[in-house]
Amino acid sequence: MSERITGTVKWFNSEKGYGFIAREGGADVFVHYSAIDGAGFRNLAEGEQVEFTVEQSPKGPQAANVTKVGGPVTDDTFDFS
Repeated sequence: MSERITGTVKWFNSEKGYGFIAREGGADVFVHYSAIDGAGFRNLAEGEQVEFTVEQSPKGPQAANVTKVGGPVTDDTFDFS
């Protein structure tokens, strides 16, 4: 199994379903909503601490198996107003 890395969500566009995670000591990593572990609407909030693994895609490193630090991502990060 790949090493889990901790990072901070740099930005995430919930309408487009992707964003970037900043990792300490490394380049930012692309994240797609399909890589977020959780049920329902999967979203990440700017500044949120997350854990993930890195997979190599044809376009470069990409986050996989993304969870909040301490647990799964839930849909409570989305502002429904």
